[in-house]
Amino acid sequence: MMLGAHVSPRSRSHIEQADVVFVLVSDPLVELWVQDMRPDARSLQPYYLEGKSRLASYGEMVEAMLVEVRQGQRVCGVFYGHPGVFALVPHKAIQRARDEGLAAHMEPGISAEDCLYADLGIDPGKYGCQHYEASQLMFYRRRIDPSAYLVVWQVGMAGDRSLARFSTGPAYRQLLVELLGRDYPMDHPVIAYEAATLPITAPRMDELRLSELVEADLRLQTTLVFPPAVPMQRNQEMLDRLSELDRLTRTAA
Repeated sequence: MMLGAHVSPRSRSHIEQADVVFVLVSDPLVELWVQDMRPDARSLQPYYLEGKSRLASYGEMVEAMLVEVRQGQRVCGVFYGHPGVFALVPHKAIQRARDEGLAAHMEPGISAEDCLYADLGIDPGKYGCQHYEASQLMFYRRRIDPSAYLVVWQVGMAGDRSLARFSTGPAYRQLLVELLGRDYPMDHPVIAYEAATLPITAPRMDELRLSELVEADLRLQTTLVFPPAVPMQRNQEMLDRLSELDRLTRTAA
């Protein structure tokens, strides 16, 4: 995620030793940093165009990499964050290569989720943590547990069904707010989070209210974090069964 800081030694070695390097990152400066290591690195960014389906762009990116793999080249794809988190191209490229009998694997990386836990001081094991992509949350009937943390990704494109836009407007976010309002009061605190990508910048951690999200500055990289709204409820039936099991275990011993 952060320029130069979040690349593992193993990943750096792959970048340096590959025959061909493709790069798709979130910040132009990060792309320049990769090109400083590999001046011949090929950017995948030009495949994106406003009004062009992202699925078409993804397919072209995958094919561009596979062309080189089929020719026997050692190909390295460099993606921002964890290459398997909210990133379709790495998964598709690896699966396509394996389907064709070619060797491929993914190196783990530091994702925006990892940065989020560190920056906001959240332990996902304390209350539990549920993650949804904003549009998927709107398109499908999902069950939200307000006693756990809720993390909503890619809110800047909430409700986009075209796969050809880079953002949607307040009218789309209004529908998302109405949906979330079924489980949270309108004055419930929400954190608009963006991980820092440069060492000289700070992460965005703006506290808003649910009702303020419609007109808020929510970009493609903005993630919404909802703290728990209600306490966890004891499952007394299960606790009683566990107590009985403990008793039987002690008796048997």
